[in-house]
Amino acid sequence: MSSPAQEKRSPGVQPLLSAALPLLLLSLSGCSSMDVIVTSSINALNGTTVKISCLFTSCYKMDPTKFAMNWTYQESLNDTEEMFMTYSKKKGMVPLRSDRFGERVLFAGNLDKNDLSITLSDVQLEDEGVYNCYVRNPPDRIQGHGFIQLNVVTELPPPRDSTIAVAIGASVGGALALLILSMVVVKCLRRHRKQELISEEKMEEEGKLEAEGVAEEGTK
Repeated sequence: MSSPAQEKRSPGVQPLLSAALPLLLLSLSGCSSMDVIVTSSINALNGTTVKISCLFTSCYKMDPTKFAMNWTYQESLNDTEEMFMTYSKKKGMVPLRSDRFGERVLFAGNLDKNDLSITLSDVQLEDEGVYNCYVRNPPDRIQGHGFIQLNVVTELPPPRDSTIAVAIGASVGGALALLILSMVVVKCLRRHRKQELISEEKMEEEGKLEAEGVAEEGTK
């Protein structure tokens, strides 16, 4: 039999377990990871504006007081990173002073939709390189990271000439039409020939029957 002291302590155990169980299940579940979605390589025409997209997925809703995000630039993956945009708890996404970009970088995403995309205007050949998108969204324990290779070109590749493809398609289509027409004609000729043979056979049978009838009358 339990003592009065034990009876007083035991009711407090169940609430404690009830509070700890969700935390235990949460720690064992898969809701402690983050995915960053980017396009691995982008081509931009020199002098134009390009959008560099970065989206993230998380098991947790973004908490503005804990959320952290940085955009950095590298000439290559082995070079030092230069931060040019960050997240501020008071101001949101804020471009940083950069001799390279000046005021050419603007935030073009939507934090409510987990969109951290940016635009880079008046793209220069020197802008070519690796753009890193770092995201941290506690209580996610993992920092998300996506990188985009920006390639700057002086002219876009010419559009594919579809004339040859159209000509080939027309030729193939014409050949198929002729083939189908030939098959129909051959089939009709065969059917007509078959009908002629049947008619000839009937005429021969009728001729034989008439000859047999005449022969029978002669014998009588």
